[in-house]
Amino acid sequence: MVLSQRGLKILIAGGASDSHGWNLVFLDLLLGESGHRVVNLGPCVSAALLLRECRAHTPDLVVVSSVNGHGYRDGLSVIGGLRAEPALAGVPVVIGGKLGVEGVRDEAATRRLLTAGFAAVFDDADVSAFLDRVSCLAERGWCAVSSKCAP
Repeated sequence: MVLSQRGLKILIAGGASDSHGWNLVFLDLLLGESGHRVVNLGPCVSAALLLRECRAHTPDLVVVSSVNGHGYRDGLSVIGGLRAEPALAGVPVVIGGKLGVEGVRDEAATRRLLTAGFAAVFDDADVSAFLDRVSCLAERGWCAVSSKCAP
């Protein structure tokens, strides 16, 4: 496959406590078929490993995925280190999937993740919103407010 000129380098990873891998395979294929270069770190990625790989690969976007319902906790454990690293401080980092064990969206938890430094938080059903944001980043830069690209 020939990558488009707009293709991003996207690093994807499962949270440290999340041993699920098929979600990462899905994201890898979905993003790759959209013309992006994907570095898939796999499941159970510690904060230290994620930071090290982000330094090595200098991604345009970092995606943290969760299936086990502990994404909120795993997300908070990685975002501080990424935001503290000067070379990575401006890289958009998003998180999505099952972020809590109750099975319902927790708006307070979403706000805490955004305040901690995530650029966006996606429910596991928000694949189209996620792809809209990735397309926006590739075309014009990160859209902080809306899932649609600003004109």
